[in-house]
Amino acid sequence: MNTPNKLTLIRILLVPIMLIVYLINIPGNIFGIPLSAIIIDIIFIIGALTDKVDGYLARKNNQITNFGKFLDPIADKILVISAMLILIQMGNLPAWIPIIIITREFAVSGYRLIAVQEKGEVIAANKWGKIKTVTQMIAIILAFLDTNPFGTIFTQTLPVWQFIINLLVTAFMIICVIATIFSGYEYLKGGKDLLKS
Repeated sequence: MNTPNKLTLIRILLVPIMLIVYLINIPGNIFGIPLSAIIIDIIFIIGALTDKVDGYLARKNNQITNFGKFLDPIADKILVISAMLILIQMGNLPAWIPIIIITREFAVSGYRLIAVQEKGEVIAANKWGKIKTVTQMIAIILAFLDTNPFGTIFTQTLPVWQFIINLLVTAFMIICVIATIFSGYEYLKGGKDLLKS
């Protein structure tokens, strides 16, 4: 097994570690942020970085494999969805955000699978998909550092530091949801003929 594929597997293995850290609820905090949340955030960041590194190494060293093509996007989705579910459990994120994102992921993944089977085409990410990915990662990283639920800035007066973090999380999550909807629409619009057949 080559290095990029090992990094992809590591990304999947980080998920149960995130879950264990959440479940054991390590006591203590740093600047008011629970220590468990900070550790989970660091693990998530490591996972996100492995995604960039494994893709770079696979292209640079010509180590692109069918196993990697199959597992890499699945590993990404497992990491992101798991992090969002932990944030829901922590009370930092409303369920409707991951519901929209998961629905889009299933629809787009199904469409891509049909495109490969019917036409042998690999559908690349569109501009909305790229915006979704970037804003989603930033929003999740910041959400673990936010001691207030999503959108608290609209209902309460917060200290400056908490206001800034909550504002950024709320803004990036909203942009992520908008990009998710538009990217899903663009994929399905572009594949009307394929879906009809």
